Amino acid sequence: MAVDDDCKSKFLELKAKRTYTAWSSSRSRRSRSRSSWTSSASPTTLPADECRYCVYDFDFITEEGCQKSKIFIAWSPDTAKIRNKMLYASPKERFKRELDGIQVELQATDPTEMGH
Repeated sequence: MAVDDDCKSKFLELKAKRTYTAWSSSRSRRSRSRSSWTSSASPTTLPADECRYCVYDFDFITEEGCQKSKIFIAWSPDTAKIRNKMLYASPKERFKRELDGIQVELQATDPTEMGH
């Protein structure tokens, strides 16, 4: 799955202007991808039964004292169908690589895995 041009431009806007705080992308076998951007969202609002890729702009400091902000979340809830999980698992690395500037990756199956 390639990242479409709209996704890339919105991600660049998130990096440069911090206009958005979160972005998620969904896809199906029939369509390339759908994405949505919002200026006030939380990764805990992801669907309970569908996989998503999400970028969350959240400032934090690591245990090593480094400031980070761009978090790539591979959301794959336990209740998602196996086919949906497979559609997201194989292109994840390529998708993430195309969004230059991701600082942290998080694989989550439950909202509690995305806590502060």
